[in-house]
Amino acid sequence: MTDGPAASLRLGVIEGDGIGPEIVRVAVAAADAACLREGLRVDWMPLPGCAAAIASHGTAMPASTIGALANLDGWILGPHDSAAYPPEHRALLNPSGTLRKRFDLFANVRPAMVMPGVPALAQECDLVIVRENTEGFYADRNMYAGAGEFMPTPEVALSVGVFTRPAIERIANVACAMAIRRRRRLTIVHKANVLQATGFFRDICREVAAAYPELAVDDYHVDAMAAYLVRDPARFDVVVTENMFGDILSDLAGELCGSLGLAASINAGEHTAMAQAAHGSAPGIAGRDIANPVAIVLSTAMLIRWLGESHRNAAWTAAADRMDAAVSGVLDAGICTPDLGGTAGTRSFGDAVVARVSEQR
Repeated sequence: MTDGPAASLRLGVIEGDGIGPEIVRVAVAAADAACLREGLRVDWMPLPGCAAAIASHGTAMPASTIGALANLDGWILGPHDSAAYPPEHRALLNPSGTLRKRFDLFANVRPAMVMPGVPALAQECDLVIVRENTEGFYADRNMYAGAGEFMPTPEVALSVGVFTRPAIERIANVACAMAIRRRRRLTIVHKANVLQATGFFRDICREVAAAYPELAVDDYHVDAMAAYLVRDPARFDVVVTENMFGDILSDLAGELCGSLGLAASINAGEHTAMAQAAHGSAPGIAGRDIANPVAIVLSTAMLIRWLGESHRNAAWTAAADRMDAAVSGVLDAGICTPDLGGTAGTRSFGDAVVARVSEQR
């Protein structure tokens, strides 16, 4: 996509497993409605992936899908149930990991905020966790080839954590830029008191943040950060950390705000991004029309906003704002799925969001 008032976006759709097809369809409908209000259009490209692609293509992430994604502006990935795949497929990178690694989607951005009308354990929570997505302690994606786990004997398993200055610098810059646009507070999460060598994550982040004098910068050990998230989440604005710490803390923050069913995220690189809800595929409720689509709708809005900001296109940003406002309005009206204490089905919640978009001025 080029800079300026582009009238259309080309986005891929991989529906995923379990509840994925149900909730992704709601996100697509909400995006279509919001873009229409801005005089825009999304050209959707459905693509095979996950369990369905294993059945049809012999792999969870076909080469044809990866090739198609390379020519799109971005895409939605529904939740996958890779733990239930046949053993030979479980031994490979899961669909999300494959795409994050292939497209160098180094920034996982996960906001956590209390939504209107939703009971929450932390009413003052409004933060964003920016997670380095390509290395750290996740051994399945921190090597050029293969995985960073190995067993020298049947009784010994080793896992390699990888930290590099270039990766830390670029995620720190993403987090600093985001903090500048928000409340100008940056928190660096690490474990430098024990992991002394790789603790230079903290030091490099501080070096980068020094170029942003407007920011107030602090840092916490990850265990203390978990405690403070529960005790006083309002003190945090933008949090930057490595891969595994970010995964754990963002799930904690999502639950404090009411439910992982509300937890949106994008995985962004230099030139493209993927919308992916933070929750799993919930196979036990698949097909029952009770799954909560909020997280994938908000993730799709994040994707559209990221594209609008990346290409300085205010119309796409406005469409994303419409999606956010519609979801908030529907929840504030007491319309929600059973996991949040409501009676709305997946489809009827989606219909309510589309109707709210249509009513917006």
